[in-house]
Amino acid sequence: MCAEDIRDPVTFAIIGAAMTVHKELGHGFLEAVYQEALEQEFIYREIPYQRECDLPIFYRSQQLKTTYRSDFICYESIIVELKAISVELTGIDQSQILNYLKASKLSKALLFNFGRSSLEYKRQILTQH
Repeated sequence: MCAEDIRDPVTFAIIGAAMTVHKELGHGFLEAVYQEALEQEFIYREIPYQRECDLPIFYRSQQLKTTYRSDFICYESIIVELKAISVELTGIDQSQILNYLKASKLSKALLFNFGRSSLEYKRQILTQH
């Protein structure tokens, strides 16, 4: 079995929760609505999460005053970022979660776009060197 065939059950649980929210609400709401609904779905599915987590940024080993804020961190290891935009996710959106991964020192992120007729999502994995 190759590595691509091995499925990550926690990532799939989060994606399944997001799909349920999108199926129930559809598209057209503000991001905050999807964030609250997804939180309820996480509770229902017993997916451990933290909401609106500050991610400190360091420069030359000094913490900056500026921080990033992710929508969720699930299972203490996966950043979950939500968008509700009518256009496709772009490289800018993916760069945002890449920066979140760098700041958090985590390696996995999921980016969801609830603003389209079908839920759009991207997985991002950052390998630490």
